[in-house]
Amino acid sequence: MGLKEKIQAKAEELGFSLMGVAPADPLEGAQFYARWVALGYGGEMEYLKRNIDKRADIKEMVPGAQSVVCLGMEYYQQTPETDEPLRGRFAAYARGDDYHDVIKKRLFLLWDYMRAAADGEVEGRVYVDTAPVLERELAQRAGLGWWGKNTCLINKRKGSNFFLAEIVSTLELPADEPATDHCGTCTRCLDACPTDAFAEPYVLDASRCISYLTIELKGAIPRALRKGMGNWVYGCDICQDVCPWNGRAEVAAEPAFASRKGLERPDLREWIALDGDAFNEKFRRNPAKRPKRRGLLRNVAVALGNSGDARAVEPLIHALGDEEALVRGHAAWGLGELGGQEAKRALQARLELEQDGQVCAEIVQALENICVAEESRA
Repeated sequence: MGLKEKIQAKAEELGFSLMGVAPADPLEGAQFYARWVALGYGGEMEYLKRNIDKRADIKEMVPGAQSVVCLGMEYYQQTPETDEPLRGRFAAYARGDDYHDVIKKRLFLLWDYMRAAADGEVEGRVYVDTAPVLERELAQRAGLGWWGKNTCLINKRKGSNFFLAEIVSTLELPADEPATDHCGTCTRCLDACPTDAFAEPYVLDASRCISYLTIELKGAIPRALRKGMGNWVYGCDICQDVCPWNGRAEVAAEPAFASRKGLERPDLREWIALDGDAFNEKFRRNPAKRPKRRGLLRNVAVALGNSGDARAVEPLIHALGDEEALVRGHAAWGLGELGGQEAKRALQARLELEQDGQVCAEIVQALENICVAEESRA
């Protein structure tokens, strides 16, 4: 075997089901990316505005770079169907161990192998979603897949349920043929998005995306988008689930990504009551720690409000007394959506005690919603 074939065999041994090589040339997508950021589609993710120059040229990250080994590791997990309205939804990629930790360890092992197998000294770095690297364009150039209309990288054989990772190095390796677009006239992903997060095909307005709202957004979720979130409490898989290329997706073989108990269809009433210790224990070494307890419970409060189930009233009333204003405000919204005299009395009582101005505004709006609903039924 040649060096590239040896690297591929080692990558497969380490759990990477996709591998390709792209040249370390300047990236055409950098201009698109800069425009995307300038249009505000990145929302409050300020880190996306940094290091634009490094994103344009991978050699800014690794001087003298010649090639980029692009890798994919599958994560797909099945989601059981249920008619229970008080069960939430949790993105498949985040139900197991944190992929950053899992993949980075394998990348370093592969990089060590590459250096040992190379003829002479080589320099390089490994990346997993935490550096200014335009990984989708690199992966497309390496033949791993094409940039789909839902902005996910799609592979003909594997669909889109895989993580991307890269090893940028001064090692010269033969490049693969770039992947071509196979979305055709299909618009299922665009049509299925409940928050209208696609500004146009191939362009995501992240500030409207459920994944952004439940993970990256640190403050209050815009009221106009809350109903569209449905029962998603962390991330969203809708645009991938409806994609025809994911129709034959297989459960990932990597044990670290297997769904932890309770994450497939989380019990919303249980989660809204999680204290700090319970949250830390449940999400140890899991990506869901990113929005922290207040962010996750904020999401759960919205999901309970969207449930339409009267059994959600009591846990939301309890959440009105949470230590975090962010949770209290969204619990108030949820009660306003569910309505009823019990919710109304609890909101009125909390309004007399509440000191946070934003929470007070949420309570007032929730009470108005209940009154409007009462008048419409009269």
